[in-house]
Amino acid sequence: MTRRERVLAAINHKEPDRIPRDLGGMDSTGIHGVAYNRLKKFLGISSGSTRVYDPYQQVVKVELPVQEQIKGDVLPLIIEPVKWKPGLFPDGSACELPSKWDEKIFPDGKRIAVNEQGEEIALMPSGSYYYDAINPPFFNAGTAADLDKNREAFLAMDWPFFADETFEDMEKRAKELYEKTDFALMGNFCAHIFAGGQGLRGYAKFMEDLYAAPALAEGIMDRLAEAYIKRFDRYKKGVGKYVQIINVNDDLGTQASLQISPAMYRNRVKPYQKKLYQYIKKNWKGKLFLHSCGSVVEIIPDLIELGIDILNPVQYTARGMDVLELKKSFGRDLVFWGGGCDTQKTLPFSTPAKIREEVKKQSDILGAGGGYIFSQVHNIQYDIEPENIMALYT
Repeated sequence: MTRRERVLAAINHKEPDRIPRDLGGMDSTGIHGVAYNRLKKFLGISSGSTRVYDPYQQVVKVELPVQEQIKGDVLPLIIEPVKWKPGLFPDGSACELPSKWDEKIFPDGKRIAVNEQGEEIALMPSGSYYYDAINPPFFNAGTAADLDKNREAFLAMDWPFFADETFEDMEKRAKELYEKTDFALMGNFCAHIFAGGQGLRGYAKFMEDLYAAPALAEGIMDRLAEAYIKRFDRYKKGVGKYVQIINVNDDLGTQASLQISPAMYRNRVKPYQKKLYQYIKKNWKGKLFLHSCGSVVEIIPDLIELGIDILNPVQYTARGMDVLELKKSFGRDLVFWGGGCDTQKTLPFSTPAKIREEVKKQSDILGAGGGYIFSQVHNIQYDIEPENIMALYT
């Protein structure tokens, strides 16, 4: 089988010649740049560049020589910068950053990123390896009417200013990847409804709004859905015929439960996810992939109803997310993408032998009968040793 055939078989609930593998197909199945630099050195790969396409998470593009070594089957299609510039990770190792990503580095190691208007948008505290978004645009909004004073915030959400390709540029890249490689292509649409509200309003305020100011919370989610739908029309026209999967993101869970009650989810959030997800499904023929961390077992039937075909990252250490039960209860309707190895404890703290043991156990359960793409649970973090990373794939 070709890589693309292998992935297509799996996402259509058929058993391929082997379980397909993903490292870096989207921004939650990837690898932190510090770990990636060490991995390349370990593999003896000195060519290419470590390009940070997600500065917030410090996630990098996984290059073809690395994909060949791990026998990867999926490549991302995400909007990219036209130009790159030299940069450094917090450990001092080299990378390339989007030319429009402007960061100030202080003597104590703290970093602050600013946008094109000079506004501070992200903070990396001293000693950290990640950026946190700051200064949400609707932090001071009082009513739903205030939202229309800054429509650009909705149009810009999840479409980073520092990645300035045109849709025509993306289409050209997609066509080239589709015709010149045999990789399956993941369209990184990256639309957030619930998490988008948290980003635009501020986490605490948005969570309060869901209870105390529902018109404001729902106004944000409705406007987000509308903005994403308009963007999707252009996205589909350019790259829709080349990608086999399109991902949306919306972290809904925690380690112990949903972030909100199932009733609150169904009453407040689900209608706006439905508006977007079913529009995508009605207007495009591929598979819709949802990334949502944590315990989401209580609403998996709702996600299936909304048209979600693929669930990631399958955080099986969270409450109720046992893979044997998930596969038994939902394996006919959902493809599981992830769940191959726990990234909280096993990957950083176990031996390669223990990692291989866990990978085999998880893959045997999730891969039975097809409907499974292997990936670790979320991104490989900066402190993971190359030997442990390679244990995932050997």
